[in-house]
Amino acid sequence: MASGSKASVPADSFRTISPDRRGEKAASAVSGDTAAATTLKGTASPVRSVVASPRPVKGKAGRETARLRLQRLPAAQAEDPGEAAAAAEEEPLLPVPEDEEEAQPLPPVCVSRMRGMWRDEKVSLYCDEVLQDCKAEDADEVMGKYLSEKLKLKDKWLGVWKTNPSVFFVKYEEASIPFVGILVEVTCEPYQDSSSRFKVTVSVAEPFSSNIANIPRDLVDEILEELEHSVPLLEVYPVEGQDTDIHVIALALEVVRFFYDFLWRDWDDEESCENYTALIEERINLWCDIQDGTIPGPIAQRFKKTLEKYKNKRVELIEYQSNIKEDPSAAEAVECWKKYYEIVMLCGLLKMWEDLRLRVHGPFFPRILRRRKGKREFGKTITHIVAKMMTTEMIKDLSSDTLLQQHDDLDLALDNCYSGDTVIIFPGEYQAANLALLTDDIIIKGVGKREEIMITSEPSRDSFVVSKADNVKLMHLSLIQQGTVDGIVVVESGHMTLENCVLKCEGTGVCVLTGAALTITDSEITGAQGAGVELYPGSIAILERNEIHHCNNLRTSDSSKSTLGGVNMKVLPAPKLKMTNNHIYSNKGYGVSILQPTEQFFIIAEEALNKRASSGDKKDDKMLFKVMQNLNLEMNNNKIEANVKGDIRIVTS
Repeated sequence: MASGSKASVPADSFRTISPDRRGEKAASAVSGDTAAATTLKGTASPVRSVVASPRPVKGKAGRETARLRLQRLPAAQAEDPGEAAAAAEEEPLLPVPEDEEEAQPLPPVCVSRMRGMWRDEKVSLYCDEVLQDCKAEDADEVMGKYLSEKLKLKDKWLGVWKTNPSVFFVKYEEASIPFVGILVEVTCEPYQDSSSRFKVTVSVAEPFSSNIANIPRDLVDEILEELEHSVPLLEVYPVEGQDTDIHVIALALEVVRFFYDFLWRDWDDEESCENYTALIEERINLWCDIQDGTIPGPIAQRFKKTLEKYKNKRVELIEYQSNIKEDPSAAEAVECWKKYYEIVMLCGLLKMWEDLRLRVHGPFFPRILRRRKGKREFGKTITHIVAKMMTTEMIKDLSSDTLLQQHDDLDLALDNCYSGDTVIIFPGEYQAANLALLTDDIIIKGVGKREEIMITSEPSRDSFVVSKADNVKLMHLSLIQQGTVDGIVVVESGHMTLENCVLKCEGTGVCVLTGAALTITDSEITGAQGAGVELYPGSIAILERNEIHHCNNLRTSDSSKSTLGGVNMKVLPAPKLKMTNNHIYSNKGYGVSILQPTEQFFIIAEEALNKRASSGDKKDDKMLFKVMQNLNLEMNNNKIEANVKGDIRIVTS
């Protein structure tokens, strides 16, 4: 429901409750979950779990229900844990009919301190303060104890109950009504057992307030009566204007919400994990890298969609299991196994995502599998002409003994290349999936103005230009990235040269992986969502007479914390970089950032660099050389200016 919306809720959209249903407990209506829940335990048969747990269960399986409920709440799935808290202030009231009592606007809810926490503060909060040395199977109990201690500060307080619209509506547009909010008075009572840990007693507070102006007061009372006035505690957000203890409770609620939304995985207590807090720290780093742009936007979206799909598939299986009788049919058993193995595959993919070594360039991207062709048997090389029609004027500058092949399709030309071949492209717009499969030493060059030879990526593919060739060269071209999530150019191994090219990025910029080498001259790189050039540990790059600008073009909730900009180096071992006569400007991060793994690494260089920055002397190349000499970084006559975060910075990961 966007701010300023004039949408209305038709009267026939609201639920009606028959008198004979009042007083019945229907907690399963919240979030649309079923009351029954089972767990996927290791590789146990999903069919066997159905037979064993056909009815609602308590203990661990009961906690599973609470987790699923939490995961499906739209308000709890905001990218930033504070966004849900801030949303109530921005949600407009829908118009109210004249014959209905108008609900008052919702008061602002407490904005949690977590919104402004840095990654090290989050790590300290969860690993040192809350979880400490607990095991994964004890995480539920530890989070419950943490929350119960904070709730002892105040037994009654006001909050906004945010719940799924399906509780109140028989029909609605999900995009226009993300949640229904009601101002309630909360009564905290001691927890009876683990299955009721996240339940709290509520009643409608005065004045009657909601984010929907024409919601009937009677309906709200009836829904709460139906739920026995018991709702999930994590659906309730304390409001501002109360004493300081309420802010402590609000923070505790956000800590628990964030844990189950972003840090907990359903498989955690099903596998042995010697150091659970170390795993949580990795997930915090993953989340922070998504937020600050270290992991580019398109790749982050893929991870979020995969995680959401995993959760939804798990809910589907549990709901499907709960509807099966004591003796499942053969068809039902097959369907259970089908859903189960789909979950297992998604689980494996998510685990690879969470391995810090495999985040951006790992096995979830289809890497090059094609074998190198080498030279032709008869030893000759061919020049491939890519144009709709070939004329003698096009080949007048070629020697008379040049072997030619003409193609109207760039993909076909690349498919016919052997090492030593040259591909000449004439003005036009082209696409070529084979650019992501460069294994042979070829030259690809445009004829004419580079802006007129446009090669665009295919949005359906992950990669655009990827090379494992010993020596491949791209010249006088414009590469335009559209939809792909990998780097616009990725050098996996070998050496690539980019000469007089324009690279208009949409995802990551140019990535040089460990052991690979890159030379870029007289080119322009712009629009990357991360850094314009990413150098992985142990890589080599030479940058001469290039323009790198308007990179770190991110749309994150806190882009001010992002450091990536023109050139980013990841050290240990340090990559080798030579930069001469480049112009690096107008990037949202730093012009050049060097990512070090610890605060102690390069500490002397950091101090020297800060001293140089405070002196205001940006032309002291000798000082810069002293600072960077241990990094194998040569910088001569570069113009680095107007970058939002600064020109050069050593950043601690």
